[in-house]
Amino acid sequence: MRGAAVAGAGAAFYPLIGSSPAAAATSGDYTIRFDQSRRQTIKGLGFEIQSDSIGSGNNGLPDEVSGVPYDLTDSERTRFYSEMLKAGRSDRGFRYCRLAMGLYYRGLDSTQKHMRGRYPGQTALIADMIKQAGIEGVSAEYWSPAPGWKSDNSYIGGSLKQFDATFLDQFGDALVGDLDYLSGLGVPISMWGLQNEPRFSTPYSSCVYTADQYLATFKAVAPKIRAKYPNVMITADSLDGWGGAIGQAITDDPQALSYVDAWTYHRIGYDSNYQMDHDFNVGASGKTVFNNEFEYLDNQTSDWRTVNTAQSIMNWMVFQDAPTWFWLHALKPTTNAESPGYSLGFWRPPSDTDFSRFPDLPAGHWTWNPQNWNSVAGFVKYMPWDSVRYLVDESTRLADQRIMAWKTPAGKPVFAITNRSATDSFTYTVDTQTAASFEGHRYGPSTNNQSLGFKTGPTLSLTVPPLSVEFWVRNP
Repeated sequence: MRGAAVAGAGAAFYPLIGSSPAAAATSGDYTIRFDQSRRQTIKGLGFEIQSDSIGSGNNGLPDEVSGVPYDLTDSERTRFYSEMLKAGRSDRGFRYCRLAMGLYYRGLDSTQKHMRGRYPGQTALIADMIKQAGIEGVSAEYWSPAPGWKSDNSYIGGSLKQFDATFLDQFGDALVGDLDYLSGLGVPISMWGLQNEPRFSTPYSSCVYTADQYLATFKAVAPKIRAKYPNVMITADSLDGWGGAIGQAITDDPQALSYVDAWTYHRIGYDSNYQMDHDFNVGASGKTVFNNEFEYLDNQTSDWRTVNTAQSIMNWMVFQDAPTWFWLHALKPTTNAESPGYSLGFWRPPSDTDFSRFPDLPAGHWTWNPQNWNSVAGFVKYMPWDSVRYLVDESTRLADQRIMAWKTPAGKPVFAITNRSATDSFTYTVDTQTAASFEGHRYGPSTNNQSLGFKTGPTLSLTVPPLSVEFWVRNP
């Protein structure tokens, strides 16, 4: 949940900006190469679930039992699954749920070395959410191992107690055991990560690794994960991917590298230009790269950020061939200071009696955070799992006006276009290379799935107003 300062080896922090250049372009020509130039398969998007409590401002681990789906009424759970996690689709929406092991899933067995649900029904509720929302599985990633393995016997801070072969062998067995426990209770595992942001010690759950310590631990644990769960995607670093000291240590070790399926990054709240200007694949050793956490760390959002977030999704996929992208939290509580910048929506815990915030939101109910949700919603709705991206020729590559095209698994062409300018409309002239008609849908800071009617190809002239994202879907 903390931001990283580097993108790849030697890269510097890229500032987040909030306005467009004064002499911005107002039009451009584009050709979608649906006839050729098939690119990567886009698996689908991910989100994180706050299934237990955290202190406001990410400060501490309260004893209070509070989280989602736990706090929601039965009807609000159903609405959460249908309207957000499926984005109103009849089948499925988000593909992955990031499960923060040791943070939002932090109960323990009697040995203090194996994780369990912290309150009755926690694991069953997560399993039911996954089933009802049609999610493939969780990305099980540790914010901290169980305290029995830690130097300080606590979820917060510290490191592993030891790094000798015997200790790490036992530790690996325990982490496999955590996955066995989850999967045995109906929580399928899609991805696994050793440690979230392994360089940082934080006032919430964390565990610090040096590059050598991470390498030794990964080499002991990853083979056990692969042996028991051969279809699980093993990710590495969860901060700087291959570009930091940890990633370089793994890259230099052929055995360790052989177990890496994907390098994960935290380019949290970055201007989406960053993915246009940097190459995340150059040192990836042929492995997949993607961003598995995105939010805004100043606890705020804005109209400009609505489009910036949408462009982050697009630019990771267009310029870095990422197969997925993760927003941080689906829902955050009304009580926490960080919630506006971190969430797609808010829920009111039963303990929150301050109705000066969200006065019309009853306890156990949730509502939208539209400036964040509307940036993500169209991709969840109109880019089904395993869509395939296609190349687009651009007359000029512009930072504030982005385009991405794909075909759904059923072969239906779709493209998304943006206008991040806060002041000027932008006209796209798009050669779709098909005489079919396309139906438009617009999203923006306060706009969700606005119908734009139909346009008939092959060439479409589309004027996008300021701070808008549009999806054009072939009809039928």
